[in-house]
Amino acid sequence: MTLRSNQAIEPSAAARLGKTLRTRRKALRITMVAAAEAAGMSRVTWHRLEKGEASVAWASVLAAAAVLGLSVQVIEEAGQASASPPLQAMAGWVPLHIPLAQFPGLRRLAWQVNEELTALSPREAYGLYERNARHLDEASLSDPERTLLRALRALFADAAPRV
Repeated sequence: MTLRSNQAIEPSAAARLGKTLRTRRKALRITMVAAAEAAGMSRVTWHRLEKGEASVAWASVLAAAAVLGLSVQVIEEAGQASASPPLQAMAGWVPLHIPLAQFPGLRRLAWQVNEELTALSPREAYGLYERNARHLDEASLSDPERTLLRALRALFADAAPRV
């Protein structure tokens, strides 16, 4: 969603933002509770966001957008909105669910997982990438997949290994 610098937040803009958040969350198949927990807020606050209540704090709006892989842009009245990068190419961004169909290198490494499984958690994807690094030609990965792999490594590299 884009806001102009001289535009007040009106109820219709908050309602559009709420609808956008709800639509995106449902498209990602994320429950309201899981999204709220990932954003560090209560389910009630998330519900108020999706309902379009304009009184919700900006920190909550920004956290919700980040969890869903969305960005909030503010542009000058005379300016033009810049094109947003594709979701998979946002540096440092890791989705809650990583769709195997969008990342062929990861799909190849996940040959042993159930055929019905269409997405992995970030930790599962990181584990597959790292355990099978010797089978992965990083140079052959698409730019979005290399970006995802870098973001996963930055997120989990310092974490203690799970036993």
